[in-house]
Amino acid sequence: MGDRGLLVELGDSISRQINQKVRALFIALAGHEIRGIKDLVPAYRSLLVVYDPLVSSLSFLKSQIMDIWDTVDEAQLPSPRIVEIPVVYGDEFGPDLEWVATYLKMAPEEVIRLHTQPTYQVYMIGFMPGYPYMGEVVDSLVTPRRETPRTHVMQGSVGIAQKQTGIYPVTSPGGWQIIGRTPIQLFDPQKSPPSFLEMGDQVKFYTITAREM
Repeated sequence: MGDRGLLVELGDSISRQINQKVRALFIALAGHEIRGIKDLVPAYRSLLVVYDPLVSSLSFLKSQIMDIWDTVDEAQLPSPRIVEIPVVYGDEFGPDLEWVATYLKMAPEEVIRLHTQPTYQVYMIGFMPGYPYMGEVVDSLVTPRRETPRTHVMQGSVGIAQKQTGIYPVTSPGGWQIIGRTPIQLFDPQKSPPSFLEMGDQVKFYTITAREM
């Protein structure tokens, strides 16, 4: 990945099993002070290793990563956190709820029920600081992205796109279908870690009223 990035690919699909392997390697590499590594960026099925080519060679890093991978034990991973996220669905908080309901040929209440039904896994943090990519929504809730992205999506907005769901940590542009909003602050640069959610967390949504925002 350029002259200072090494991409470790552990699969070719989105699945909890593959993502678990990514998480295991991420934690293992983070626990070893390998010369030259500057940053580790986990994703759905891969791990980007950012390094200083003036300190370590590509061949050295490949050898170190393979040696560590051979010792990775997924069974020893720390237990994931269970996090409950309150959401106000619909109206000004979820401007796309009605569209999603019409597209899926169901009542808005059924969309809400289906969205709050699963326990979602945080596969990765990306797109912007603190943005959790979570999955998967149930098959009957799979919805395409908006044809035209919004230039202004409110902080805390909860969206769905295909089989994913996510939360916008700050006000920004975005193309997901917005069905609700949470009062939880997902990113605070003054905290350590700054992201409220982390890779591997298990998330459960529940409904609240507008007065509770």
